[in-house]
Amino acid sequence: MSAVAAIVLAAGRSTRMGAANKLLCPVDGRPMVVHAVAAALASRARPVVVVTGHEAEAVEAVLPPGVTAVRNADHASGIASSLRCGLAALPEEVAATVVLLGDMPRVGAVAIDRLVALFEEAPHVAAVAPTWRGEPANPVLIARRLFAEVMRLEGDQGARRLFAGRGDVLTVATDDPAMAIDIDTPEVLAALAARDSA
Repeated sequence: MSAVAAIVLAAGRSTRMGAANKLLCPVDGRPMVVHAVAAALASRARPVVVVTGHEAEAVEAVLPPGVTAVRNADHASGIASSLRCGLAALPEEVAATVVLLGDMPRVGAVAIDRLVALFEEAPHVAAVAPTWRGEPANPVLIARRLFAEVMRLEGDQGARRLFAGRGDVLTVATDDPAMAIDIDTPEVLAALAARDSA
């Protein structure tokens, strides 16, 4: 059994959401970020690391127990710095990590555990990358063999840019639409609420 961690990225400024910090916007009565963190805690992944940055104290105040919160002082530079921050917080025995986005409240523990299981079946891979209807989906699993390359990313470069052309990335089609729903604008949040109440 490989040790697989979870990193929840929750440091962004959510500029497209307007004045509100989208990660603190209520979804089903709980702050949006809590859904992603709760899914990680309900999964097999351990430890669960949450990277905070923008309004760090407010975000950390809503986190459930059982997580390790690390602050990214350079969060304004883009997602790469948050990835580096999260990876640096992982114990050495961790063989891989599932990277979740704090603005994807519908991703559940089942999706995370499926990535973990796929990695355990193919521990030689550098990453497990889901797709939804042919498009990249989240979360993704990154194996330790790719950590050094991720640590060299800068700006708004996510880990997925490292996957292109590699023969050791396992791409898996998913039938879970939650893995393609991230909340970037008030309109998307309103549409999610409307769909759930329909």
